[in-house]
Amino acid sequence: MPRPKKAARGKHRWVAIKVNKSIQRDSLKKLLGESLKGLEWKLFDSEKQSKRTFAIIKITLSDYQQALSTLNEISGFETITSSGKIRLVRERVKSYL
Repeated sequence: MPRPKKAARGKHRWVAIKVNKSIQRDSLKKLLGESLKGLEWKLFDSEKQSKRTFAIIKITLSDYQQALSTLNEISGFETITSSGKIRLVRERVKSYL
């Protein structure tokens, strides 16, 4: 079965997050799930370093503003950048690594 055309797939934003501690992908996913209840999101990239973790999540455009405010309220979390293209978000995150 063919994929839906681009316009029919829905709009979304890619958001880069910096976590001020080293956290496993599964733990991060669980924490995000508890915090972003009711919002449509998906964890894509997770880069763990010695004292911090960077992650990229995909959020629907309708949930974008609420997700940003929720993520920035979590202790130790900070949104770095966001875009409609994952390539741009990945490039911006590389400057933090």
